[in-house]
Amino acid sequence: MVKSGNKIKIHYHGRLSDGAVFDSSKGRAPLEFTVGSGSVIGGFDEGVKGMVVGEKKTIEIPFQEAYGPEDPSMIMKFPHDRLPEGLQPEIGMQLNVNNTSGEHFPVVVTEINADFIVLNANHPLAGKDLIFDLELVEIAD
Repeated sequence: MVKSGNKIKIHYHGRLSDGAVFDSSKGRAPLEFTVGSGSVIGGFDEGVKGMVVGEKKTIEIPFQEAYGPEDPSMIMKFPHDRLPEGLQPEIGMQLNVNNTSGEHFPVVVTEINADFIVLNANHPLAGKDLIFDLELVEIAD
């Protein structure tokens, strides 16, 4: 039975409440991680505890236990005249920007108007409840 500290291998199929799939291990090696190590979102970590090898189950993770709420301060207006020359932004386009410390971080273009574009630096799954179909493959220890 899975408990904190176990190294496990698990297949997963992640979807949103509307059925849209955002990630899956189908056709790939199972996800391998140590339970309780903080390497996966909290709700996933808690959801695998108590499973036995071969068990299949579905867990629902509210956004608070996944990627948190969408943070309005992570949505910014960016003037067209500050864009790199030749860049033609499109809605849904992913870009990398630098913060004041020089660190790179990904953003998505969510709006384009005459004066500026709107960039969202929130995790794409922020504010969304997640559903995972799980199958425990192995408990390594």
